[in-house]
Amino acid sequence: MTRYKRPVSVLVVIHTPELRFLLIERASFRAYWQSVTGSVEEGESPIETARREVEEETGILAPQTDFRDWRITNTFEIHTAWRHRYAPGVVYNAEHVYSLQIERERRVRLAPLEHTDYCWLSWEEAAEKCFSWSNRDAIRLVAQKAVKF
Repeated sequence: MTRYKRPVSVLVVIHTPELRFLLIERASFRAYWQSVTGSVEEGESPIETARREVEEETGILAPQTDFRDWRITNTFEIHTAWRHRYAPGVVYNAEHVYSLQIERERRVRLAPLEHTDYCWLSWEEAAEKCFSWSNRDAIRLVAQKAVKF
């Protein structure tokens, strides 16, 4: 039996108090820079997914209470290169937006099959470098609110 990905995901924008944002480069699509993303697995809540994906993709361990739920769900068309991962006929994904503020820029441990490089950038540079409109919007939102938690 083929197991398809659920068309529900999270986007986690990781930043410092100085609004330096972490971006990671996709291994399968070089020059595609993004924040942490991942699909919500069966039986998992979006916040659980956010915490798990941050740990898997960066090595950063943070309790769920450190994540800010922006209560934004973006719906977008799944990139054609990734549609084979979903059940036939699934075209759209619902993405829940979170942010995670950490104390300072740090080295991260990438998942080598998923990402090849990372960088810390100002919010302007990070928003410009992202390939995804929803990721750009999330970075701009966090920067505009400049929330300290």
